[in-house]
Amino acid sequence: MIAYWIILLTIAVGVVFIAEKMKQPYPTFLVVIGLIIGLIPIPGLGEIKSYAVNDTVFQTSVIFIFLSALLGDAALKLPLAELKKNKKSTSLLAILGTFLTFLVVAILTYFLLHLSLQEALIFGALMAATDPVSVLSIFKSMGLNKRLSIVVEGESLANDGVAVVLFQIAVMTTVLSLTGTLDALLEFLKVVSGGVLIGGVFGFIASRITSKIDHYLVETGLSMVLFYGTFQLAEHFDVSGVISVVVGGVILGNYGRNVGMSDLTHEKVNSFWETIAFLSNALIFLLVGLEVSRINFLDKGWLIVISILIVILARFIAVYMSLSFDKSIPTLWKPIIAWGGLKGSLSIALILGVTPEFAGRDLLLAMTFSNVVFSLLIQGTTLKKLVSVLGIK
Repeated sequence: MIAYWIILLTIAVGVVFIAEKMKQPYPTFLVVIGLIIGLIPIPGLGEIKSYAVNDTVFQTSVIFIFLSALLGDAALKLPLAELKKNKKSTSLLAILGTFLTFLVVAILTYFLLHLSLQEALIFGALMAATDPVSVLSIFKSMGLNKRLSIVVEGESLANDGVAVVLFQIAVMTTVLSLTGTLDALLEFLKVVSGGVLIGGVFGFIASRITSKIDHYLVETGLSMVLFYGTFQLAEHFDVSGVISVVVGGVILGNYGRNVGMSDLTHEKVNSFWETIAFLSNALIFLLVGLEVSRINFLDKGWLIVISILIVILARFIAVYMSLSFDKSIPTLWKPIIAWGGLKGSLSIALILGVTPEFAGRDLLLAMTFSNVVFSLLIQGTTLKKLVSVLGIK
């Protein structure tokens, strides 16, 4: 098994090298190469492909291994002062925007595509979040306006947890009623607040520990314990592991940095997580391409096309409606934020977690994978051009 991962990592690093030379976003290249490897029989790669496209392998690697590292790395580097300055726009997008996307997608797919209520709610939740893996890697490569980057990064980290909670509720929902809606709201508040509490407590504890020691290896190890430990602990208590990692990472990266980390430790910890995040990113997008190559899309063409249009429309509606309450966001930023709402590995990992006995699973798989590929191959590659056309620096 280890040999398989080494070969996949070798391919991924090689593709990233080529993408960087061509000055293109590497997530797009990795997905394309993954598709090619998955579709074309290549001698010697048959067993590796079979292993990589296993639902359990993909879900476990993305949710329990890569996601904590990627969220932790991004949260660790988010400046709290900048987040506070932009908390209104970030909160509007992450909470109101995510919920509006969920609602619009669910309603339109229910009435236009004639999905069952539960299928529509699940698909709405899957499409509600902008995947931090996809968004951060592409936005960082573009070197956008600092405030715009902070807003987009903050949203992509925060709305992940909100969307996961909506997904968990949707999976359990078979009928809408006043009682069911109230129960869902209480469950939502419990899962979110629980994630914030666990992340906050252990982020503070980790920060205080760093103030008592000055050894970058120990402090790097402590950050690993924080990210992976809070995720597992939160999931054990049925609250949001994603939110707990983000909150813990932000606290350690800001409060912990101020009270306990030397400049050397800060540099070493950041370098370590930057490397881990890069390797995780590279493997995730290659796996996405491999996964997509095995889905049957042939008899679902028009459903897929309409679902993509619905998701794009929902995203623009959510962004413009949410940011209408924040007049400080320039009008020209809104199409960038909306078009930059990329989908990614988290959506795939979540849908793969739905039991095979669920009647609409195959259709939801095809629609989810198609939207992820569209966002990476079309939106991801044209985002830079849109920024240029709009004159955003």
